[in-house]
Amino acid sequence: MHNLDNKINAFVKLGEFLRQFSDKENNKKEYSEHNALFFDGFRHQLQLAREHNGWFTGENLTFSLKQWADALSRENLDRWLSRYQISPTTSKKVAVVMAGNIPLVGFHDFMSVLLCGHSVLVKQSSNDRHLLPYLAKYLEHVEPSFKGKITFTEQKLESFDAVIATGSDNTSRYFEYYFGNKPNIIRKNRNSVAVLTGKETEAQLAALGEDVFRYFGLGCRNVSKLFVPENYDFDPFFKAIYPFKDILNVQKYTNNYDYNKAVYLMSLFKLKENGFLMLKEDKNYASPIATLFYETYTDTENLRKKLEEDSEKIQCVVASGFSGKEVPFGKTQKPELWDYADGVDTVEFLLKI
Repeated sequence: MHNLDNKINAFVKLGEFLRQFSDKENNKKEYSEHNALFFDGFRHQLQLAREHNGWFTGENLTFSLKQWADALSRENLDRWLSRYQISPTTSKKVAVVMAGNIPLVGFHDFMSVLLCGHSVLVKQSSNDRHLLPYLAKYLEHVEPSFKGKITFTEQKLESFDAVIATGSDNTSRYFEYYFGNKPNIIRKNRNSVAVLTGKETEAQLAALGEDVFRYFGLGCRNVSKLFVPENYDFDPFFKAIYPFKDILNVQKYTNNYDYNKAVYLMSLFKLKENGFLMLKEDKNYASPIATLFYETYTDTENLRKKLEEDSEKIQCVVASGFSGKEVPFGKTQKPELWDYADGVDTVEFLLKI
C-alpha cells in the first residue's frame, strides 16, 4: 500500500540527518536517528564528491545540504503536497536522467517520483554520483516500503513507463529522439536574469552577488545576464559584490576567468571588470563562467514583453517590483518545493502517467 504519511516522515528524518552537515563543522546531533549507521559514511561521500568534482567545494556542498535540510520540514512537505490528490496507485517505473552541474540537482525529481508512489530508475551524471545513492540507502533504512523502489544504473535505460530528463539543448534533442514515445518531461538549457533600475540598495546588489556566484554560476537558477537602464553606473554593483572576491581561491574558476578574458581581449571586445568578474554587452542569455552578460533597456513595458517572449529560455527573473513572477534578490538558489523547474508541475505529471 502507498502510505504517504510514512513516506513524508522518511523525508523529514532525512532533512534532520542532512541538517548535521549544513555547516562547516558537521556537528553530530544526538537526536538524529541512525547516525551510528550513516553519519561517518555520508561524511566520506562528501569528501569523495569534493575530490571528484572541483566545482563541488565544501562551501557549496554545505549550502546545498542546508537548503535541503530547510526544505524537508514536515510543514513544507505538507504544504507542497496538500494541493494534490495523492492516492494509492498502480506503481509505474519512472526513469530520471539527472544533470550534474550543482550538488543533488536531481533530488527534487527523485523525491517526487517516490512520494507519488512510483519506482525510480536513476541515471546520474558522472559529475555528481556520490551523494544520492547513499541518501537512498538512508531512506530505505528509515522507510522499508522504499526498498525495491529505487534503482541506479549506468547502463542504457530500459523498461520504464515515463521519463524526466534534464540536460542541455543538445542532449534534449537526443532525449526527444529516445524518449519521445513515452510520457516525458524534457528540460533544456535555461538561464536566469536580473532586471536593475539603478535604485537598488547596496544590500540588494550584494544579494544579487549570491545569485551570480553561488555554485560558480553553473545552475540554471543562477543569474547570467543583467538588464540595466541606458547609462547605468556599474560602480555600485562592483562595490557591493566585492566580498565575493575570494572566489578566485578556487583554481577552476580562476582558470576560466583568465581564459575567457584572454579570448575576449583578443577579439577586441569591450569589457568592464573588477579582477574576478567580467561584464560584457551581449544579446545572449547564457554567459561563460566568470562572465555576466548585460543589455540596456529604455522601456520597462517592452522589456517585460521581451522576457515573456523569451520565457522558454529563462528560469528566474530577479527584480524588485518588475513583475508578479519575479524572485527577490539573493533567493534564486533557495527555491521552495513548489517552485518547479521550467514551471512544469512534476507531481501533476507523475499523478497522470
